[in-house]
Amino acid sequence: MSTYNSTQNIKNIPSNSLDWSIVQKDMKNKLGRDIYESWLKKIDFIEEINNYILLSVSTRFIKDWITSRYLDQILQIVKAYKKDLNRIEFKIVEKNINDNTQDDVGSSEKNANVSFIKDTYLQYNRIDPNKRFDNFITGSSNKLAYEASQKVSENISHYNPLYIYGGVGMGKTHLLNAIGLTLKEKNKVMFISAERFMYQFVKSIKSNDMVKFKEYFRNTDILLIDDIQFMNGKEAMQEEFFHTFNALLDKGSQVIISADRAPNKLSRIQERIKSRFAGGLVVDIQKPDYELRSKIVKKKTEELNIFYSNQINISDEIQKFISSEITTSIRELVGAINRVVSFSRIYNKVPNLSEVKVVLKDLLNLAENKVTIDLIQSIVCKFFKISKNEMLSSRRSRYLVRPRQTAIYLTKILTSKSLPEIGREFSNRDHTTIIHSVKTIERLKENDQEMTNNINNLKNQILYNKENEI
Repeated sequence: MSTYNSTQNIKNIPSNSLDWSIVQKDMKNKLGRDIYESWLKKIDFIEEINNYILLSVSTRFIKDWITSRYLDQILQIVKAYKKDLNRIEFKIVEKNINDNTQDDVGSSEKNANVSFIKDTYLQYNRIDPNKRFDNFITGSSNKLAYEASQKVSENISHYNPLYIYGGVGMGKTHLLNAIGLTLKEKNKVMFISAERFMYQFVKSIKSNDMVKFKEYFRNTDILLIDDIQFMNGKEAMQEEFFHTFNALLDKGSQVIISADRAPNKLSRIQERIKSRFAGGLVVDIQKPDYELRSKIVKKKTEELNIFYSNQINISDEIQKFISSEITTSIRELVGAINRVVSFSRIYNKVPNLSEVKVVLKDLLNLAENKVTIDLIQSIVCKFFKISKNEMLSSRRSRYLVRPRQTAIYLTKILTSKSLPEIGREFSNRDHTTIIHSVKTIERLKENDQEMTNNINNLKNQILYNKENEI
């Protein structure tokens, strides 16, 4: 994972003090609004001790959730301000439930007739008026998902549930948003992330307000849930989601779900939930081909040119270069265009190809070095002659543990994934297990030539397969 760079902000912070408010701002920017508001906003800074910082949260559940999913990323952000800080510790400090609820709704008045669930949902309503069907650019990789989304917008319960999956930055959220925009005039629409759903569930239990939780989520006409893969692990919460899901389908409400993988590949999600997902229409969004990337670059360049009153000029050569080289996701493609346009406006000049390569250096490197965890797992399993199900299982047999540790080690050195992210891809193992696996292989390499040879052999196979797109 690349180090977060905030050199401009660092200048404003005394060298002997960590400004937690700026760290919080960076967490919101880096990890996203939903995750920040749901889990990270309530982290309090207590003190800095030698090479670590002590933070507090209100419950052990929140502590465990943050530690297993976001600790590595938070530490990277902290280290951008103070490099000598290399550890984060949490302390449980219980808070008054009424005070927390009051903070969430942003009001000092207590109104018993208004559910905090409704208020916080309205505060974090994710429907964006700029993400519509008419500005979703289609190609062979996303046409089926686009047409299915339109059908649902025209005829509720036509495909129910509709399950859209694909990689990060491929347009899933755009489609969910477009559905919500189309249907919200005549229907009660709820668009919420899985993170936010879980947060509301936990808050409802703490405040003894589960009746209002059930009423609010089960009385909607259209439920859109983004990134369902994060709704893993907690059985009680999945139980509630399952019954909410069934209640909505029974009364004819439409459910639309997005995820980064197919239903049968969701980890630590109840089988009956995955079965219900698979029982609807499942469509995927694949990586954009050159034709779609070219259309997106041209369209976004034209939009920015209109926005800036024809003050920018990105040549066809540059547009073709971006379309050819940025292949990982649509989000990164649009980000590349924004960077080049910003360069053009800041320096008041038309950038040449050499300048564009400098501006997009990190994105180009990312595209060149894209190694997936799935590829690593597949090659390691083939090398050790085991199945992927065996590798990802909880079994501790020696013939499975060493290949599992090897795959984890290779994932750590060949990808930019954080420890919690790696843990999620290895059946939601704790980040401490990932650290142990990496250190074990590093120690074995020092004294075991066969292990060193195996690692080098596997690295070559992984890189060769990546380059040849096998």
